[in-house]
Amino acid sequence: MAITRRDLITNIAKAGVPVAAVMSMSTMASAGSESTQAESLPVPNAAVGLLYDASLCIGCKACEAACNEANNTPEDISGDRLHEAPVDLNVFTRNIIKLYKPTDGSPSSFVKRQCMQCLDPACAAGCPFQALYKESVTGIVRWDGGKCIGCRYCTISCPFSVPRFQWQGFNPVVTKCELCSHRLAKGLKPGCTSVCPTGAVTFGPRTVLLLEAKRRIKNSPGRYYQDRVYGEKDNGGTQALYLSRVPFAMLGLPEIGPESVPSSSLRWQERVYKYFALPALLYVGLVAVIRKNLKGHEAEALEQEKETGLRAQQ
Repeated sequence: MAITRRDLITNIAKAGVPVAAVMSMSTMASAGSESTQAESLPVPNAAVGLLYDASLCIGCKACEAACNEANNTPEDISGDRLHEAPVDLNVFTRNIIKLYKPTDGSPSSFVKRQCMQCLDPACAAGCPFQALYKESVTGIVRWDGGKCIGCRYCTISCPFSVPRFQWQGFNPVVTKCELCSHRLAKGLKPGCTSVCPTGAVTFGPRTVLLLEAKRRIKNSPGRYYQDRVYGEKDNGGTQALYLSRVPFAMLGLPEIGPESVPSSSLRWQERVYKYFALPALLYVGLVAVIRKNLKGHEAEALEQEKETGLRAQQ
């Protein structure tokens, strides 16, 4: 008796979905303790980062030029098509100096913007294939083009709006600061920290930078906003630390609180990606086999119809 398309699809749905579900649930159950431990991520032992003191920055933009040179990025003349003067982070600009200038006469301030190198990065938690990941030793958040599918979830999930997606080109990339990892591998500092004339931005181990920031606050009481280091605890902590005379929110640094974005809203999504990926891939493969067999069945039924004049019941 010839099998019909309806019977085939119905039987597969009955068999395939429960199998995928059972595999997923068993995987999640066996990893229950692991997922619970993932709620709080430890600081990498050799975590490195930046300390930016906005009160020392003179807005010379030497760090911008050094960053472009270090990363061999083309000049961004998208503004007036003549001068290299980007207005924000983009696919050609990993690091930028902006100016906060209020209209009420209160103090103005420059601010350096680049990847915050979060201890618990939302971009990595939002990526379904771990194309964005955090190095276990240095803590630098990096991008792997070989795993990226171009979904741009990283650009949406980042609370600092840092990752930028290249819309042009056949094989687009995601661009963000990676602390010049290629220079670090050679024993060099990131490009931006190697040229700052006032020492507004410095590079080093996060623990050392945090101690230095607190030393400056202690030695100059009242100089810095709330006598506070932005990034010590904000969004679960970041490896880019900030000191400022003006409110951090005015510099584009959101007041998120001590809980990281992944721990409050993205961890469930990360688990779904992790534990449902295998059953989903198996089910997709099963469907491909079914479609191939179905085409063969239809061809066989057509041949029988030609020979016997009888059409298979649908």
